[in-house]
Amino acid sequence: MKIAFSPCPNDTFVFHAWAHGLIPGAPELDIMYADIDITNTLAARVEGPEVMKISYAALPYVLKDYALIPCGGALGRGCGPLGLTLGGGQDPSALAGKRVAVPSERSTAYLLFRLWAARHVPGGFGEIVVMPFHEIMPAARDGRIDAGLVIHEARFTYQNYGLSLMQDLGSWWESDTNLPIPLGAIIARRHMDLEALTRWTRASVEYAWAHPDASTDYVMRHAQELSPEVAKAHIDLYVNEFTRNLGEEGFAAITALLGRAADEGLVPKIDPAALRIE
Repeated sequence: MKIAFSPCPNDTFVFHAWAHGLIPGAPELDIMYADIDITNTLAARVEGPEVMKISYAALPYVLKDYALIPCGGALGRGCGPLGLTLGGGQDPSALAGKRVAVPSERSTAYLLFRLWAARHVPGGFGEIVVMPFHEIMPAARDGRIDAGLVIHEARFTYQNYGLSLMQDLGSWWESDTNLPIPLGAIIARRHMDLEALTRWTRASVEYAWAHPDASTDYVMRHAQELSPEVAKAHIDLYVNEFTRNLGEEGFAAITALLGRAADEGLVPKIDPAALRIE
C-alpha cells in the first residue's frame, strides 16, 4: 500500500510499527517521505498515494476522493505555528506590504496566518513565498524575507537563528475559539477499507506509546539533523490523545477552522458530515 508522510519525528514515531511489519494483518507499506507542501499537492492528483498525511487546510479540496481517518494525525494545544521576525517587538501592522515566507499555500499554518492577518495586518502582505519549512528560519535570519511562518520543531529552535516571536498563532486560535488546533490529517482514498485503515493506524499509535524506545533509530534516521532532545520534544507535543482518536472535540475544531476559512472565501465550503467515516 502506498503511503506518504513527512520525515518529521511525530510521523515516523506514529507509523514506525506499521512500517516495520509490527501490526498484525496490516499490509506492507510502500513509503514516500515528503514535505507537507508536496503531499498537499499530491492529494489533488489522480495518481496520488492511497494514504497520506496532509494539512487540514488542504482537506476541503480532496474530500470527494479521500476520507479523513480519525486518528494518526496532528491536532492539539500549545502546538500551533509561529510567526517570526528578525528583531523583537514588531507591531504586526508593520508587515503590511512585506515579504513573508510560508511552508505551503494550503497549509493549516498559512490558513491560520491569513485568518489572523485579516484582523491585524491592514492592507495585507506584499508577497507570499512558499519555502520548505526548514529553509524559512535561515531566510529570515539572512534578511531574504521580512517574516516567516514556521511549524514543527522550529518552535524549539528559532532563538538559535536570532529570531523573535511575533505571534503564536496556536495561542491566538485557542484563546479565540477555546478549541485545539487542527494541523495535519491522515486521509485515505474512499474506495479502501476505511475501518481497517483506522484500526491499523490506531494500533501503530498505541504500539508507539507502549514501546517508546523501539522507534528511536527510525525516528532519528529521518529527523533532519535534529538532536534527540528536540526530536523527543517534537513527539511529546504533536503525538497526543487526538492522535489516537479525534473525538468530538477534534471534529469540532476541524469544523470551526474550515468553516471560518470558508466564510472568508479561503477554502471551499464543506459538509461537516463528510468529515466522518460512515
